Amino acid sequence: MTTSTRGAAKTPAVLVLEDGRIFRGRAYGAVGETFGEAVFSTGMTGYQETLTDPSYHRQVVVMTAPHVGNTGVNDEDMESKKIWVSGYVVRDPARVPSSWRSRRTLDEELDAQGVVGISGIDTRALTRHLRERGAMRVGIFSGGAVQDDAALLARVQEAPQMKGANLSAEVATTEPYVVPAIGEKKFTVAAVDLGIKGMTPHRMAERGIEVHLLPATATVEDVYAVNPDGVFFSNGPGDPATADHPVSVMRGVLERGTPLFGICFGNQILGRALGFGTFKLKYGHRGINQPVQDRTTGKVEVTAHNHGFAVDAPLDQVSETPFGRAEVSHVCLNDNVVEGLRLLDRPAFSVQYHPEAAAGPHDAAYLFDRFVSLMEGQRA
Repeated sequence: MTTSTRGAAKTPAVLVLEDGRIFRGRAYGAVGETFGEAVFSTGMTGYQETLTDPSYHRQVVVMTAPHVGNTGVNDEDMESKKIWVSGYVVRDPARVPSSWRSRRTLDEELDAQGVVGISGIDTRALTRHLRERGAMRVGIFSGGAVQDDAALLARVQEAPQMKGANLSAEVATTEPYVVPAIGEKKFTVAAVDLGIKGMTPHRMAERGIEVHLLPATATVEDVYAVNPDGVFFSNGPGDPATADHPVSVMRGVLERGTPLFGICFGNQILGRALGFGTFKLKYGHRGINQPVQDRTTGKVEVTAHNHGFAVDAPLDQVSETPFGRAEVSHVCLNDNVVEGLRLLDRPAFSVQYHPEAAAGPHDAAYLFDRFVSLMEGQRA
């Protein structure tokens, strides 16, 4: 429940974690109440892309950077048609945006879209708490939604958990659509939308790929109805353990040997399709400064992340799967979490992070070229 209101910065707000920790500050964005999973993002820039990333559906994002909103909001950097975060937590919101591209303030945009937030709290203390205790359910309350602490805590503890949540269909397109190739068309790709960001098909279009976006409910028959040279599975929210349908579709693609590329949720889907398990990380990886090593080249990349689940696959051995041999191709250097998979006997690979770099560094742009190379090889 939200109530759009100006002057929210003067309205008291309360953030309540499911373990009883409470932070008090001021309303930011819309006034009302919201619930979700509390996670933190370490990016110092790119907040607009973060807010509009469908993978953040049902999450309350805590920004570790202390000063947020200084470049305002524009109409070009949206990764989808709306803000998907359930709530937003900042320490010191910018009073006046300073960018020639800005069209409105971040506070105004959050308010217009009914996103309840809180400012003026110690986000460093909150982040340290989440690192020690793990991501957990949270509620933000402001205005008339504020009650006594015990009542607010009870409501937070009644909210649904992220583990076991099946959310892809809630954020994916409901109708197929096409992103045309930029310049000469070289390939056709069927992209299963599990919560895709707008920059991802754009990166493929830049390489002469015509991208056919399909709903999360698409079948194998739907995928091959577009006569694809390659198949792509996108990022998205929720627990991959619930994604039985996308896993089934991916297995159908692997059986046919069509070049395949997955990002983020798509990496977890590939892991499950190959027979590996998945698990929930303690607090996940979110931000645009995570170090990952590409084991095929030895190169270390600075990468953009947004995931709370990971694939449980052996790091130092080749695994036998129903589709041939597979290996871990990328690993996070902070905690040795699997960040990529590669089949050795079929043209298929995936990464856990976001090479489309919206927002984020461009170290991993080569992965789209690698996908093109697979399709070129298959065609030859």
